[in-house]
Amino acid sequence: MASTANKSTARVFCKAMILLQLPLLATIFILLKSKPATSCYNSIISFGDSIADTGNYLVALGEKAGPVAHPPYGNTYFRRPTGRFSDGRVIIDFIAQAMGMPPVPPYLARTSNQDLRNGVNFAVAGVTALDGEFFKAKGMALTWPQYSLGTQIQWFKELLPSFCSYKSDCESFLSKSLVLMGEIGGNDYNQPFAQFRTLDEIRTYVPSVINITGWAINSLIELGAKTLVVPGIFPLGCVSAYLTIHQSQRKEDYDPQTGCIKRLNEFSEYHNNLLKAEVDRLRGLHPYTTIIYADYYEAAMDIYRHPLKYGIDAPLAACCGGGGRYNFNLAVMCGAPGGTVCSDPSKHVCWDGMHLTDAVYKIIARGLLEGSYATAPIAQACLQLERGVSQLQRVV
Repeated sequence: MASTANKSTARVFCKAMILLQLPLLATIFILLKSKPATSCYNSIISFGDSIADTGNYLVALGEKAGPVAHPPYGNTYFRRPTGRFSDGRVIIDFIAQAMGMPPVPPYLARTSNQDLRNGVNFAVAGVTALDGEFFKAKGMALTWPQYSLGTQIQWFKELLPSFCSYKSDCESFLSKSLVLMGEIGGNDYNQPFAQFRTLDEIRTYVPSVINITGWAINSLIELGAKTLVVPGIFPLGCVSAYLTIHQSQRKEDYDPQTGCIKRLNEFSEYHNNLLKAEVDRLRGLHPYTTIIYADYYEAAMDIYRHPLKYGIDAPLAACCGGGGRYNFNLAVMCGAPGGTVCSDPSKHVCWDGMHLTDAVYKIIARGLLEGSYATAPIAQACLQLERGVSQLQRVV
């Protein structure tokens, strides 16, 4: 039985986790150009958590959204808070820019006359892939927004008739859409870690997380999606919040090159390996669909291993926080009174203890767009899409 102090800390950490949720020709994908990278995609459809959220959490919680509703969130790029858990843009913003599209609007902020055919984002910070009943059955307190991946898929199905009238029309619309499946799954582990569940127990949750992710991907493919990007999770052992909460006196617990916690990174790799196996299974079921695995883990690890190559001075300490070795403090979160903000977020990997800076999201997005950390660059997937349609036409 956890002590009263531990329960209090768990409640604070749970709230913190919600608030902090966390090649082609390179010239085609210069991220700040407005010229579209490819004409294959007319729309971007996004699902996930705070890594992809462009404002849904802020709309859903309003005044209760906490620090993300206030500066310094958004200061680097938008010059104001937008509901993104960063000092500026997130990965989906860079992908949209590369395709010559405007920022993808949050679903919960839609208006009755708004045209969302060019893109819509269902991602909500803090949410899990699994629904609340799974965690409730495990005896956990449900302290995060109950907009699971299944809920987001249902939102999309309810919205789809506004884009198309007939099954063939919907299939045509989705075949021209780039679908981003997350990141999703990180909070399925953040929440039980916050409630003092053991690593061995949390490891047993991974197959269930992968199953629901696979179900969601398959559901979208059956509706007509032809190109999907499926990211893995980031290395938990390098995250400022985890480094603070799980500090160890044992030198052997840390990677000597990066300073990250080895067992937590091994856990992230376990999730990602199961996810890659599921992606391979779905590719076999849907040979005319392109499913791109986005390796967020290795993209981030390259920065942690070689920070100076990317102009990073402080790879493990958060830019915005409340002090301590990693500038993360449960009592003084980013944006709270008494917190501090670094002078140059681009010199940091971590923004607020759980999420990354605009500069690092840009590095990762470039790696995905150019193919360094994706099984296929998006424009190459475009060519595969056209080739697949041509082959399918010959078959039928």
